[in-house]
Amino acid sequence: MADSLLLLVEDEPLIALSIQDCLEEAGHPVCYAPSGEEATQALETGEPPIYALLTDIRCGPGADGWEISRKARERDPSLPVVYISGDSAGDHATHGVPDSIMIQKPFAPARLIEAVDALVGTRD
Repeated sequence: MADSLLLLVEDEPLIALSIQDCLEEAGHPVCYAPSGEEATQALETGEPPIYALLTDIRCGPGADGWEISRKARERDPSLPVVYISGDSAGDHATHGVPDSIMIQKPFAPARLIEAVDALVGTRD
């Protein structure tokens, strides 16, 4: 994981800042993408290298969280994926990538860290 980052995709700046702070305090360096467009660009260029994806489902212009995760898994089939959503949690079973986790907003920061750590730990 050295020199790689967790890609955070969230279109609400205050929510993104809160999540980024939480993740970084837990030892997960973050690359923040405020839209599906920017997340897709980061995935396509491979810069910075991404070791996990945390994405909202509705994330502004460009791809939605379901599409972003499918593109990410095309590049890395074992990439840990955690979805966060206020209204799309019920669609996880049909739209989510295999072996991913859905967290319903609002959530406790500890729940988010547990989910990320659980999936990232399976790659070690």
